[in-house]
Amino acid sequence: MSHVPAERCLSIIQLLADQAGEMPLGEIAERLDLPKSGAHRLLATLVDLGWVEKDPQTSFYRLTMRLAILGQQFYVATGIPDLCQPLLDRLARESREFVRMAVVDSAALVWVAHAQGARGGLMYQPSLATNVVPLHATASGKAWLATLDTDQAVELALKHGGIGAEGAYGPNAVRTIGALMTELEETRRRGYGLANSEAEPGVTAIAVVIRSGNDGPVVGTVSVAGPGVRMTEARVRELVPALDATAAELSDFWPLRTRRFRAEAADGSPAHRRVAV
Repeated sequence: MSHVPAERCLSIIQLLADQAGEMPLGEIAERLDLPKSGAHRLLATLVDLGWVEKDPQTSFYRLTMRLAILGQQFYVATGIPDLCQPLLDRLARESREFVRMAVVDSAALVWVAHAQGARGGLMYQPSLATNVVPLHATASGKAWLATLDTDQAVELALKHGGIGAEGAYGPNAVRTIGALMTELEETRRRGYGLANSEAEPGVTAIAVVIRSGNDGPVVGTVSVAGPGVRMTEARVRELVPALDATAAELSDFWPLRTRRFRAEAADGSPAHRRVAV
């Protein structure tokens, strides 16, 4: 059974986490479709628990650093910084472009790590404020969706993408379900996701999935992105082998990390020493 107050508290945290801004009570209530009295009680609880603070001058609410600290602790515990980051750094150096890794989190794909390989001139650096991947408009999203059955892929794309939203993405982003299904079929045939002026105008990206072991479930994606004038069709073909190789190495690590986590947990190892990704 769902616990409505808990869900609404989480909704407030997610709302305030967006752009790390602050909001008045009225706007929070309106954005979450809550009565002001109910929103005020939930905010008071979050303030008492140390997740939210109220500006004494403006009476606006904002998150404390508690969520950021907790997120950083979790990120370190996953093993991504010491295990995956060196592989992303190497691919960035080889490609001289922006490299990014996302992981499957429930019914979404979430950015978790990146590396910048460009060292001068025209450089692509996306905004890192949003971590949920728009599935229909990104190479990573399409690479993941192409591994799912059609109905599930369409459902997730509608939930995490905004297909048909005018002005939200680049000029080449798919706008219809039919166009998405055609694109996913092409992705399966090609073996990697491709986005050309879709997530952002003038940016081209390619991505492949990461599996847990050679034949395990998809656990994430790794991608290379850069300015379209540099990421030509020929350059994309040159980068695919290096991208595949990095994904294969990341895939090899996933079951190793899971087994280590389970073994240390069974041995009663301290939680801060357990590593799983």
